[in-house]
Order: sequence, then structure tokens, then C-alpha cells
Amino acid sequence: MHSKFKRHQKVRILREPDPEYIEYYSEEPIPIKKGMTGKINILLSNGKYHVEIDKDGEVIAYAPFNEEDIEPID
Repeated sequence: MHSKFKRHQKVRILREPDPEYIEYYSEEPIPIKKGMTGKINILLSNGKYHVEIDKDGEVIAYAPFNEEDIEPID
């Protein structure tokens, strides 16, 4: 199976994740909006990408995304 993204690759979120599957890194949840950036953490067994979402250089959450829900950042 070929994956489009590699581990630690920087990506931009094209849609908001399902709130049920967001893992917040901080005590106070920050809303995850499309256009936010992150990097690929791992490729999940179901074919989705586990993305580390950041804001102002700090990790705020982790969430799973489909390949078409994220785009690479150069």
C-alpha cells in the first residue's frame, strides 16, 4: 500500500475533524478549524492519518484524517 504522506510531513487541514475522535493535548480544548496546520504522526491501520495539530508552534491536539482531508505544505 502506497501512502501519499510520510511521517512528520507538514500538512494543512481541509476539513474539521469529527469531534468524537479529537485527542486534546491541553486541558482547555481549542476548536480545530480547517486551514490549521500540523504534521503526520502515524499512518493508522484503517488507512487514515493520525495528525498532530499545532497552533502558534505548540501542539494542541491529535486527530485522524482521510487522505483527501489534508494537503501537503511545502
